Amino acid sequence: MKRASSPGWPLERVLFALAGTVTLVSALLAAAVSPWFLLLTAFVGVNQWLYVTVGACPASLVLSRLAGLRSVIYPEEVAR
Repeated sequence: MKRASSPGWPLERVLFALAGTVTLVSALLAAAVSPWFLLLTAFVGVNQWLYVTVGACPASLVLSRLAGLRSVIYPEEVAR
């Protein structure tokens, strides 16, 4: 198996893990506490579409600036 040239996870993998975790937690909270937590799931979905269409979302900007993660899909993008 071919390994990536840089150690660690790329930005997209971290975003996918973060979105999945927040979606699962919000679904559990909606079932256990209040259905209003489904708005958090909708927020995650909107941010995923924002990343797909624009190439950036709030989470990707924060992760690229604070953690120094880089995208493998959009390598020419730099942190704004």
